[in-house]
Amino acid sequence: MKSIAISGSARQNVGKRDAKELRYEGNIPAVLYGGKEQTHFSVSAADLKPVLYTPEVIFVELEIGGKKSKAIVQEAQFHPLTDEVTHVDFLQLFDDKEVSVNIPIKLVGTSPGVKMGGKLVQKLRSLRVKALPNNLPQEIEVPMEGLEVGKSFRVGQVSLTDAKVLNNADDTIVSVTMSRALRQAEQEAAKAAKGGKK
Repeated sequence: MKSIAISGSARQNVGKRDAKELRYEGNIPAVLYGGKEQTHFSVSAADLKPVLYTPEVIFVELEIGGKKSKAIVQEAQFHPLTDEVTHVDFLQLFDDKEVSVNIPIKLVGTSPGVKMGGKLVQKLRSLRVKALPNNLPQEIEVPMEGLEVGKSFRVGQVSLTDAKVLNNADDTIVSVTMSRALRQAEQEAAKAAKGGKK
């Protein structure tokens, strides 16, 4: 799993006015929880960009007032109009404590159904996975080689080592459906075949 080091400054005041001042200075109010106690701190908006604007899960090596913690971003709040980050929740990680994280899905290989003119429909972009931090996969690979037209790959077909997928096993991750062009071609071929039988 990729990791990035971020240093934060502990916050003495946690009121709205203080938060507003922090944002004005280019810093984001944040909280670290999951350990014995919550830690309120602020972090540079620029430092957060590589962690927030990516589908990947990235471990964050947080240093707040000389104290180091390993964490992940659990939730980020954005301003409804400007889309700027307004607050970030970090979840502290422990090597012996399982954590649930959304892991991105990567489609691998080529679907024969798509080659035939079928349409690829991806229903899920990530899966909720529970594991010890060191056992979390960077991504979940879904093989496309067996996907003919009309076939789908479901959550239950994903097998992970030392990690558990929490999504419903029957949920479809990706499927190949009949495209309009392919349907037309099949109908025309069927008409031609009927016409030839007369």
